[in-house]
Amino acid sequence: MKFSYYPGCSLHSTGKEYGESTQAVCQALGIELVEIPDWNCCGASAGHSLNHDLAVQLSGRNLLLAQKQGLDIAVPCSACYHNLRQADEELKASTDKRRELEQVTEMQFTGRVQTRHLLDVIYHEVGVDNIRKLVKKPLQGLKAVAYYGCLITRPSHKDGFDSVEQPQSMDNLLDACGCKVMKWSYKTDCCGAGLSLPQDKIVVELVTKLINMARQSGAECIITACPMCQANLEMRQDGANFPVLYFTEVLGMALGMKDTQGWLNKHLVSTNELVGKMKIG
Repeated sequence: MKFSYYPGCSLHSTGKEYGESTQAVCQALGIELVEIPDWNCCGASAGHSLNHDLAVQLSGRNLLLAQKQGLDIAVPCSACYHNLRQADEELKASTDKRRELEQVTEMQFTGRVQTRHLLDVIYHEVGVDNIRKLVKKPLQGLKAVAYYGCLITRPSHKDGFDSVEQPQSMDNLLDACGCKVMKWSYKTDCCGAGLSLPQDKIVVELVTKLINMARQSGAECIITACPMCQANLEMRQDGANFPVLYFTEVLGMALGMKDTQGWLNKHLVSTNELVGKMKIG
């Protein structure tokens, strides 16, 4: 299967390990990612609050570039996914916004490209059963909670790929990898990533709550599918020393990939104790 690939800014910078693990895992799973040429920032996370029309055009241009490739888009970043989906809906609904975008870009918007989160692509196109068959190193020593954050399933779309309040796709993938997935009630709570710079005290409170609740569930780490959530949960946990991994890193470990330790070494919070307990990497 083949997709246009929109990495977004984070996967080439602060979330480089997410980008590397995404590429490696997708290749192993038979997903071909064709990076959109000359893509631009989608405006996450605050662009829409400063100039909404510009935010629509930023994401709209990426949609137009993907149209040229003739492929649906796979997006690993939840904020990018949300922005591209929102722009697509607004452009389809508004003739004026379509006309403005087409005038600026000199390209025609058709609306034929679908934007999908990477979690959705792996869960629905590869499937839990196939993942389970491909696992070489079951992660039976890993107690984890799945953290979706507030953007993957919100706002509720008619064609959303998972439940708004109780998503299960990542839980099921982690279970297929051999993890013991702990139950908790905070999987879609906001971590405050959009406020990380202007309101850091509020963000520390939000992150502290998430870390504490994850620990109370019996988990030893949080698994996420968003580079902004991951960076925020690591940077703002105020010395809790609680690992936060990407779901693609977990998949890579379970698939027996040799590059996993290189990805984990890029984390701000050490994963050595966690990895040592599982004897992997």
